[in-house]
Amino acid sequence: MAAAREGVVNLLRTIGSATCRCPAHSQAFSHGYAGVTGTRSVLSHMKKCSTESSPSKEYAFEMACSNIRYGMGVTQEVGMDFINLNAKNVCVVTDKKLSSLPPVKAAIESLERHHVTYSLFDDVRVEPTDSSFKSAIDFAKRGNFDAFLAVGGGSVIDTAKVCNLYSCNPEAEFLDYVNAPIGKGLPVRGELKPLIAVPTTAGTGSETTGVAIFDYEPLKAKTGIGSRSLRPLLGLVDPLHTQHMPQRVTANSGFDVLCHALESYTAIPFNERTPRPSNPIERPAYQGSNPISDIWSLDSLKIIQKYMKRAVKDPEDLEARSQMHLASVFAGVGFGNAGVHLCHGMSYPIAGLVKSYRAKDYDVGHPIIPHGLSVVMTSPAVFQFTAPMCPERHIEAAGILGGDTTNVKREDAGKLLADTLRQFMYDLNVDDGLGKLGFTKDDIPALVKGTLPQHRVTKLAPRPQSEEDLSNMFENSMKIY
Repeated sequence: MAAAREGVVNLLRTIGSATCRCPAHSQAFSHGYAGVTGTRSVLSHMKKCSTESSPSKEYAFEMACSNIRYGMGVTQEVGMDFINLNAKNVCVVTDKKLSSLPPVKAAIESLERHHVTYSLFDDVRVEPTDSSFKSAIDFAKRGNFDAFLAVGGGSVIDTAKVCNLYSCNPEAEFLDYVNAPIGKGLPVRGELKPLIAVPTTAGTGSETTGVAIFDYEPLKAKTGIGSRSLRPLLGLVDPLHTQHMPQRVTANSGFDVLCHALESYTAIPFNERTPRPSNPIERPAYQGSNPISDIWSLDSLKIIQKYMKRAVKDPEDLEARSQMHLASVFAGVGFGNAGVHLCHGMSYPIAGLVKSYRAKDYDVGHPIIPHGLSVVMTSPAVFQFTAPMCPERHIEAAGILGGDTTNVKREDAGKLLADTLRQFMYDLNVDDGLGKLGFTKDDIPALVKGTLPQHRVTKLAPRPQSEEDLSNMFENSMKIY
């Protein structure tokens, strides 16, 4: 009994040290976040926030995450999982390239060994569009499936999520669930079918989240669908699959993990988000930083600092690639509940407005700026911009990533983190800014225009931004080094 009580106290102390960062009760929101230590202090502080905050502000956060099973070779168990779910007809979702590689073969061998009936959809588009989503949805509707299996990266897992959603809601229009203002942003009501995800990249964390991202072709901008209902029932994280990632795919996936962790840790506090939902079902998947997400995000940064460069530079370094697989899961739990902000919001038009850039190691037959690359391109400019609102957090992140925090002043937090990120990018041979991806200053108005509809994420930034602010950040990202 004493041991159990001590465990509860330790948990509350951990939560307290991560701090609830509302302006009314921290030591000045614009000057960093002071910790709230001690069990009674934490509880009284949270009570104070819930009773004294503006009625329109949020007062709660909700943690949601897929079940995760981690281990080398764990894919071989997926057939038994579907037997245990009493699944009679499984839709297997992947892409053309992966369909002939060991990860998909291992999954299908397990299904066949356990006599699970399945149909294969292998026409997922890398960086999905509304058109590619609709094609997959049509396949799912025709198949009358009672379960789904996704084997691939974020594009594959996100496609499987929408197959599940719309096949369970066949009367829905496509834009019904798409985030506002592009779509109606309707809440998902009712249970979906079981979805098991087998991630083959260490990047998106999609196996843990209720978000599906795509390019909306009419606007040439990314948007998405966000609901806890979309989360996979189970993520089978098998580090053996990371051996099949080419070098640039490994790097870009890793940068996605890096920005997930940084953005979720520096997002607006959950109890500063508005408006407060009138019904819990309307509480968004991305809720703002909170004490539990903070823990996952920080641990992810620690793994990235130690293992990412090794994972990129040596495909045979299974330890490093396995650890990056874990970092992706950790960051997925963090951002899947806290959310991301400007790096991701600004990345969507970067990817959507691609001209002729063709990323190395991506054999997709069309111009592409991979998601992780589009995200990290603006990161030095973004964190230089956001640092004044929570400098201690920026300094802490920079220190974890190898920056020298000795005697650093709070007003230098943005420069420190930006310089640390530039060095990280330089060491991993990232293109020198948006200019190298084919953009010029003449494209900045279009990039800003494509960012404005992304307020689902941009409003989570700790610092409000004007169109001029966005323009300046894009301009400062034209050249990195």
